[in-house]
Amino acid sequence: MDKKSREFLYEYLNNASPVGYETKGQQLWLEYLQPYINDKLTDTYGNAVGIINPGATYKVAIAAHADEISWRVGHITEKGYIYVTANGSVDYEIAPSMRVRIHVGQEKIPAVFGWPAIHTRKDQKEPIKPKIETIVLDCGCHSREEVEAIGIYVGCVVTPEADLMELNQLYLVGRALDNRIGGFMIAEVARRLHERAAQLPFGLYIINTVQEEIGLKGASMSAHRIKPDLVIVTDVTHDTQSPHYKKIKEGDIACGKGPVISYAPSVQNNVRDMLITVAQQGEIPFQRLAASRSTSTDADAFAYAGTGIATALISLPLKYMHTTVEMVHKQDIEQVIELFYQFLNQLDPNYNFSYFK
Repeated sequence: MDKKSREFLYEYLNNASPVGYETKGQQLWLEYLQPYINDKLTDTYGNAVGIINPGATYKVAIAAHADEISWRVGHITEKGYIYVTANGSVDYEIAPSMRVRIHVGQEKIPAVFGWPAIHTRKDQKEPIKPKIETIVLDCGCHSREEVEAIGIYVGCVVTPEADLMELNQLYLVGRALDNRIGGFMIAEVARRLHERAAQLPFGLYIINTVQEEIGLKGASMSAHRIKPDLVIVTDVTHDTQSPHYKKIKEGDIACGKGPVISYAPSVQNNVRDMLITVAQQGEIPFQRLAASRSTSTDADAFAYAGTGIATALISLPLKYMHTTVEMVHKQDIEQVIELFYQFLNQLDPNYNFSYFK
């Protein structure tokens, strides 16, 4: 990763991009992408698209999602404490003692999820547990009026304070790697195509969707607007090597062993098989993952849009999903980018992916 990529990565990942408030991150992403594309699209909900060869008839899309899980201010008590509601699949059990930022316009007001000391909880018949009714934000105010006076109101979005860092020179660690690391990777694919002077015989749509964390909403919007012929989605999937994961249920996936290629009903078999062939021929290590009904990623929304879009999924192994210490291996990131690049570079727009050739 060179200096330019690293600077973009840190600026993009450290910027907050909660569900419904992705715009600033999307602007950063489009600014980085600008030298490597011919055109761009945005829409009213914040989906952002960079386009290479916009006039081409055959449309290929590569996609990630830009949003991160967060909370919203739900209720302010008379004494100035703040109860929250979920904005995506947040984990209430990890909230106590977490530092956060409450977003009020362009301002970020610091607060903490306070929690009673352990020795005050020992004698309770029913020990207090972190859940929606018990976790409380403290922003240093003593009344509802004080909270409102500094600008906080019901509906404000709240994000953890957990910027990007590195471990052992191998891992990136932070909040929202699910899945803004995907946005970084597809942007790097566009840069690689440009710098290697690749001549694509089709239109390429680099899509960074919004609101994936609440039901794949942005992918559905983008699929219906762009109507691509082929889509390769990237998202994260669970590294199952650390304690408490069940490989029988979650699969045997490890950070540092390469991209993960999924088997699922929404994954079109011929597209998936082409990805595997490209990985094998390019000597890119990869792992396999089976899903019983859905991938629970934007791939499902693209696959089932309209009359059906040929779709496949490349996942990045990730530790500790939906926490403030999500971890990904830098080598896996590079290999996902290269797999995308090699797939696109060999793709013939006249290839028929149909099961009924």
